[in-house]
Amino acid sequence: MNESIENRPAPERGTGSGAPAGAIESAPSARILFVCMGNICRSPTAEGVFRETLRTRAPELHVHVDSAGTHAYHVGEPPDRRACRAAARRGIDLSGQRARRVSTADFSAFDLVLAMDEDNFRTLSGISPPEYRSRIRLFLEFAPEAGRDSVPDPYYGGATGFEYVLDLVEEASLGLLAHLQR
Repeated sequence: MNESIENRPAPERGTGSGAPAGAIESAPSARILFVCMGNICRSPTAEGVFRETLRTRAPELHVHVDSAGTHAYHVGEPPDRRACRAAARRGIDLSGQRARRVSTADFSAFDLVLAMDEDNFRTLSGISPPEYRSRIRLFLEFAPEAGRDSVPDPYYGGATGFEYVLDLVEEASLGLLAHLQR
């Protein structure tokens, strides 16, 4: 069901900073939200890949990372099994994530709201309070060499679609990290 976006607090999930379990963490230097339609394929993949990128390449950065969907089709569900399998082959665990719907509070809570495609970008722009619209960007802006603007939805395709999504997301994650380190 596609109910309207509620004005509710953004849920708290892990920071993804790469700090050891039990470590005391400082306030995050940035808060990043990845968004696709259902929050079971592309955005949880981006969340997992970016967490791993932070852990392996910039563990000193304290970045809060989360993902959400523009629609409520899969709220509470884990990521798609095919996305989990493809990510696991690259050493990335998505199993702890659960789908949630983006809320209006997310626009003030996150520094960057990264849409996986133009449709989700338009949806986010339409529901965001005007003062936060500049925070909404396409994720692949951080991967200009990819030669495309959108991360394609692999949901109705085969396993190769999930691998391609990982390739794009890995490239964009490196670009996003470089952006945060400037």
